[in-house]
Amino acid sequence: MSQHTNTTEPVCSFCHRGKDHVEAIVKGPQGIAICNECSDSVHDIVQNTLSNQQEDIDLADVPKPAELKDQLDKYIIGQDYAKKVMSVGVYEHYKELAHDDSDDIELQKSNVLLLGPTGSGKTLIAQSLANMLDVPFAIADATTVTQAGYVGEDVENILLKLIQAADGDISKAERGIIYLDEIDKIGRKGENASITRDVSGEGVQQALLKLIEGTVSNVPPQGGRKHPGQEFVQIDTSKILFICGGAFVGIEDIIKTRLNQKVLGFNAGTSSKTDIDDKEILKYVEPDDILKFGLIPELIGRLPIIAALEELDEEALVRILTEPKNSIVKQLQKRFEIDEKEIDFEEDALRLIAQKARERKTGARGLKSIMEDLLLDLRFEIPSRDDVKKIVVTQRFVKTKNQDDLMFTDSENVA
Repeated sequence: MSQHTNTTEPVCSFCHRGKDHVEAIVKGPQGIAICNECSDSVHDIVQNTLSNQQEDIDLADVPKPAELKDQLDKYIIGQDYAKKVMSVGVYEHYKELAHDDSDDIELQKSNVLLLGPTGSGKTLIAQSLANMLDVPFAIADATTVTQAGYVGEDVENILLKLIQAADGDISKAERGIIYLDEIDKIGRKGENASITRDVSGEGVQQALLKLIEGTVSNVPPQGGRKHPGQEFVQIDTSKILFICGGAFVGIEDIIKTRLNQKVLGFNAGTSSKTDIDDKEILKYVEPDDILKFGLIPELIGRLPIIAALEELDEEALVRILTEPKNSIVKQLQKRFEIDEKEIDFEEDALRLIAQKARERKTGARGLKSIMEDLLLDLRFEIPSRDDVKKIVVTQRFVKTKNQDDLMFTDSENVA
């Protein structure tokens, strides 16, 4: 009976379905047959295997740390220490991927923890490095995971953003970079665990730990929560570089307390609190300080590289306004140029704008919002004014926002 079935009605040797259940079945030697659906699946598996084999990064294409930092200098003002640490960490990560072979020595993934005030450049450094290396880059917010509720339901959606940035190419996504912002916001409150603590604190850290250290994760292709029967995309996170960032407000006090205790043990007459500039205190951060702040030791251990960014001073903010390739002033000048207008800023005006950003404690991020608000009426009216060719923004205008305090030049007086 079996032989009669094989000759008159072929059955797929893989899924055992007959011709009534598939579009086509191709017979091969020795009674082997395959249907069109299994053939497509085999083709996909082979292509993914070949893609993974060919995706190895050519070390010659990975810029050296000094070259990476030189590129970062064009876009990011100051933060030399953080840029140096990040350049080395990213270079070594991709160098290790390129030489991921036969050695018995297992190299720990160089995930990074960035500490620094709001607007100090954490996200920009990570994004700039991803652009230089031409690898997929995704930004996720740790606090959105806490809002989802219980552990593990939505953590995988962080990976979905990276897959989307890689245009659905899993092998490319597996060599991408994820910037996980606000990591400090999921720190538990205090060093001691408590059964009454919000489930979204340490629990989410545990869920993120699995992604960061490396696991094969099932990702819902459409996002949202997992449902029985839903198809998933599998992605291996062991080669994804995770950069975690946070302001860690208050960790300065933890560092100062530790440094003072150390100093008292050696020299009772000296206090490091007066010897160390508050601006540089984050440079002295150690894993124990982060533990006391509220991150679990397992997560800290998966972030071996720690880089601290300084709060930007007035001078740095003025340079940020004007020097980078895509600085705010250069972008404004380009927009005015489209309307055949010119705009310039007095040095004192730029300094006052920087002072306002410092007062708001928003760092470089605050510069754009201040500038947008300051020039809104001007940008609304100037395109319609044929009598104005050039505008100079003065310090007085920054104080008053009165257009009478601007310097206008008509087309006849412009050289």
